[in-house]
Amino acid sequence: MSFLNLRIDSEMESIKRKNLFRSLRVQSGHDFSSNDYLGLSQNLILKEKMKKGIEIFGLGSTASRLIRGHREVYEELELKFANWVSSEDSLFLSSGFLANLGVVDAISDSRCFILTDRLNHASLLDGIRISGAIKKYYNHNDLNHLEKILKTLPMQSNKILITETLFSMDGDFCKLEEILMLKEKYNFALMIDEAHSIGVYGNQGSGYTTKTVPTQLAAIDFRVYTAGKALGIEGAFVACSKQAKEFLINKMRTFVFSTAPMPAITYTLLESIELIKTMDKERQQIYSLSALVKNRLSELGFKIGKSDSHIIPVLLKEEKFALMASSILQEDNFDIRAIRPPTVKESRLRISLNSNITEALVEEVSTSFKKVKNTLIKEGFNFGE
Repeated sequence: MSFLNLRIDSEMESIKRKNLFRSLRVQSGHDFSSNDYLGLSQNLILKEKMKKGIEIFGLGSTASRLIRGHREVYEELELKFANWVSSEDSLFLSSGFLANLGVVDAISDSRCFILTDRLNHASLLDGIRISGAIKKYYNHNDLNHLEKILKTLPMQSNKILITETLFSMDGDFCKLEEILMLKEKYNFALMIDEAHSIGVYGNQGSGYTTKTVPTQLAAIDFRVYTAGKALGIEGAFVACSKQAKEFLINKMRTFVFSTAPMPAITYTLLESIELIKTMDKERQQIYSLSALVKNRLSELGFKIGKSDSHIIPVLLKEEKFALMASSILQEDNFDIRAIRPPTVKESRLRISLNSNITEALVEEVSTSFKKVKNTLIKEGFNFGE
């Protein structure tokens, strides 16, 4: 047996022993876990738009955008998106992971300090790793800790701060206004990941930054957004200045060396943006559902952390409890998945609400959570801790 097979066998044995084994599971039951926040992945208007896009452009883009993959529709979409989120320009890529990874790698090097929230997404952390920059973690949303670190760095050094606006596993928001005050004081560049807030928060769903710091957007050097969540399709945008966009087109390896996204996707996203602008009713439904679910879980004694959004963690301490809870909910036709290390430090269920959920469904899932509670207590889970 080769060294590689031995390593794989050993790793898999360890993963299974620790209740960390993962396998693919087809979606089933009521959706309480996806990122399809506005239900646009099944929107009939967008389906027709995609069909028309395929008729116009064909299927694949055939090459990277710098070779033969570029079309005018990409530029039309980038301008439309930039106007929506109040940015000078934007650049469209095939996924949020590639966007985050590529931007971080392009704008930093081994002489650069990167300050990163400890709970930032893996795509951001991987970008830091491959860039060779000096990584400085600060405790999650702890800006006192962040400032202590900043004080230790030379004032004239190259510094970049990276944070998500809405953290995908804890459901809380970054302290953006305070971060911008520190930026002015310590002179660092700023990159923001808006993946989970676009479409759901801000004026016409334009994101957390436009809602929170509308007059200071120019102080944020790069904002990254996904099109695979609330926008219902796939792809990602980097909102930035025109000069920064030109820099990325020339230096961003995940853009330069990647085949362009399907032009039909780009064409369909033009319509998706227009739909999202009109969906205030759906956004209000998400806010109302969020408050209701949190109230029901709290009444049952479940801990939900500091979530102040539609993403709600149900903290369950151990992997076995999270798996058990998810299984019970699945049996009751609710698709709520267990999230375990290394994705998170503490095992949990992750509830992710969308506008298609009704109050009646919330009451049904609350009944199922009562069953979860009773079972966990029998298995030794202490709700008092």
